[in-house]
Amino acid sequence: MAPGAPEVRRRRVTPSPARSAALRLVALSSGVAIGMGLLVPAVSARPSDPPGPSAKDVERSERDVRERAAEVGRTKAMLAQADGELDRLAVAAETAVERYNGELVRLKAAQTAYRDAQGRLAEANRRTEEARAELASFAAQVYRDNTGYDPMSSAVAGEGGPQGFMDRAGMVQMLAERRTAVFHRVEASKTVADLFRRQVKTALDEQEAATRRADEAKRLAQDAVATQQAAVQRIEAEKRRLEHRLGKAQAKAASVKRARERALERAKARKARAEFPTRKSPHGLLSEAQGAIAVQAALKWLGTPYSWGGGDVSGPTYGIAQGAGTVGFDCSGLTMYAWGQAGVRLDHWTGTQWTSGPHVPISELRPGDLVFFATSQSDPATIHHVGLYLSGGRMVEAPYTGARVRIASIHRRDLIGATRPAG
Repeated sequence: MAPGAPEVRRRRVTPSPARSAALRLVALSSGVAIGMGLLVPAVSARPSDPPGPSAKDVERSERDVRERAAEVGRTKAMLAQADGELDRLAVAAETAVERYNGELVRLKAAQTAYRDAQGRLAEANRRTEEARAELASFAAQVYRDNTGYDPMSSAVAGEGGPQGFMDRAGMVQMLAERRTAVFHRVEASKTVADLFRRQVKTALDEQEAATRRADEAKRLAQDAVATQQAAVQRIEAEKRRLEHRLGKAQAKAASVKRARERALERAKARKARAEFPTRKSPHGLLSEAQGAIAVQAALKWLGTPYSWGGGDVSGPTYGIAQGAGTVGFDCSGLTMYAWGQAGVRLDHWTGTQWTSGPHVPISELRPGDLVFFATSQSDPATIHHVGLYLSGGRMVEAPYTGARVRIASIHRRDLIGATRPAG
């Protein structure tokens, strides 16, 4: 009687022997049915999983990734083109700068030549003035000595007589020749100086014009480079934006794909649970029911990370070594947990799980049987993996580091055999 229920008095009835036998049969049948109900959870009582993304959803998300990637690709092409244009303009700018530098060098040389010419011209003018002063002095001397007037009287009555006159005449001729030579030198110097001055002036004008042209070319090239740099920065910003969009699309596609895979795994699990045999034959009834419970327990953890050394009879745990930071199962940890929920104790080791019960042929496998894999099919000491059999050649397993609990085929080249835990 449930606690707190009101007590009800009933009349005691003594059943007949036939009725007592019938009641015992009903009680036995009910007990078996109740035991089955306790050992094999009803599939229909499990709440339905939410529907996962469809294949079209996955395809749509992957198409979005491809479109985003194409956008990034086009932007990279534009950036490469802009970089090439920037290189071309940078060369043009450098050429203009060097042209400007060359014009400055030539201008400086012309200015130096102009200053030298001015110096030579000043020296020529100084010498011309000296010659003029010399000629003026000579004219004064001739005037004082009367050597320049009335040659006949000077020759007869002059100092030294005729011989003195001849000497003075020779001096006058020499001075005249010297004066003529000086005049020629002065005129030649002036002519050369004037010509050089005109050449320098022309050169200066040309250099100044060339410098202005070089400055303008430099400015235009620098403006073009600045414009191109701004374009490159703009394109790079667009590239970063599109790469961000691509990253989001990739993350979304991966998420949709994972959700799709989980939904498919759940569907496989539901199908596997629906396929479990629930025969009520009195022979082997307990073992079949326990196998079904073990499978149900393992399927509950689909998608759980693999963790080396992880898992116990209570569920997933932190592992060791590479699994030290991951909560999950390794292969024997998952099978130990699953059979533990069915009341069968297994060690966390494939070695003793292999010997935990009788070995069964692959053709006679039943849900819950342990299937083992080894590097040598003739040596159980090389067993390295175990899974929990479902049906139709499939098992649930914790496969390897980086993977998750999943449903997979048992048909592998390293399949060595199977064990049915004896409890």
